[in-house]
Formats: sequence, C-alpha cells, structure tokens
Amino acid sequence: MKPVIALTKGRLEKQFLQFFKSLDYDVEPLLDKGRKLQIETSQFSFFFAKGVDVTTYVENGIADLGVVGGDTLIEHKPDVYNLFPLPFGQCRMALATKANYEWPNRKKRIASTFTNITKDYFKEKGESVDIIRLEGSVELAPILGLADAIVDIVETGTTLKENGLVIEDEFLSFSARLIANRSSLKVKRDQLVPVIERFKEGARKK
Repeated sequence: MKPVIALTKGRLEKQFLQFFKSLDYDVEPLLDKGRKLQIETSQFSFFFAKGVDVTTYVENGIADLGVVGGDTLIEHKPDVYNLFPLPFGQCRMALATKANYEWPNRKKRIASTFTNITKDYFKEKGESVDIIRLEGSVELAPILGLADAIVDIVETGTTLKENGLVIEDEFLSFSARLIANRSSLKVKRDQLVPVIERFKEGARKK
C-alpha cells in the first residue's frame, strides 16, 4: 500500500506543494484538484483536512504522515511523532489589542482560538485572565468590546494593522511540522523511512 499523507488545507497545502515539487516528486495530480479531498499520485495517497483534524487522522492511523502547523501541536498535544520542522509555514503567536488601549482595572478578557497556549502564556506571567474561545476572525473581539485583547497566529501582521490592532508581545515561533503515526513507523518502516529522510534532506537544504 502507498504511504498516506494528510495535508492541512489552505496556505500550508500550497507551500507544501512547492516543497514537494522541489524534492522531484510528482505534484501534477495535486495542482488542479478542485474540491476533491482525496488525491492519488503514483507514489502516495493524499487527503486534505483542517489542521487539528490532520493530527486526529494521523493519531488514529488513518494517515501515516501529516503536515501541520507547530501551533496545532502545542495547542492540542496529539499522540503522534513530531518528527522535524519543514522550511515553510513560518509564523508566530502574539498578544494584540487596540492601539493606545488602556487596560481596565479588572481581570483581563482575552479572546483566542488557542485557549491552551493562551492559558499557559498568562500562567507563566503569573496572571489570571478570563479566556474567551472564538473560531475564525478573533480580531473582531477587541474592536467590538468582547475582549481586551487577543492571542493569535501572526504571519505578516497585515490583518492586525488593517483592523487597528497592535502587537503587545510575541512569544512563540512556529513552522510547519512533519508528524507520523506511531504504529505506521513500525509496520510501514521500509516504505516511510526513505520518504522521511528525503523530506529531512530537503528541509535541510532550504
């Protein structure tokens, strides 16, 4: 059977394809997939999912390997092999709020999709805060008064600036990571190790 690789849809998927092509793999079937969620190439079976779902599929052995953001691994702590960083998907975690914002004299309200990362960040600072979980455009929370600030992934910072937000602190840096199912690395070792080594060598050269 072909190795099965789960890819995070969207930005990481596109960046992975450039990396994959640089390793002289066949990317043609992946370029014009339309809305298809599964693609077969001559050497691999691919499917596409949200980042956190990629980790679930890998953890449960549906996929042998996965490409996911490092932020997802820290936030959700899946039971997978976190093999090594890939040379794309660089971003950072930041605390941001409205420009010239005056913090109120009460417990801070922080909105984030990354509630565990947020909790750990403020715990290290010795602060107790109320964390509001949001999915999607967390930038709205300070603008509309739901929260005092947000903790979110930042790549260029453009979205923050366009919405009148400024970075108060940056505290974690990430890239895409290659992950593997624990059982697959034993059962399919002969198939997977050459692929993993090729990825590792490609990442080293970037």
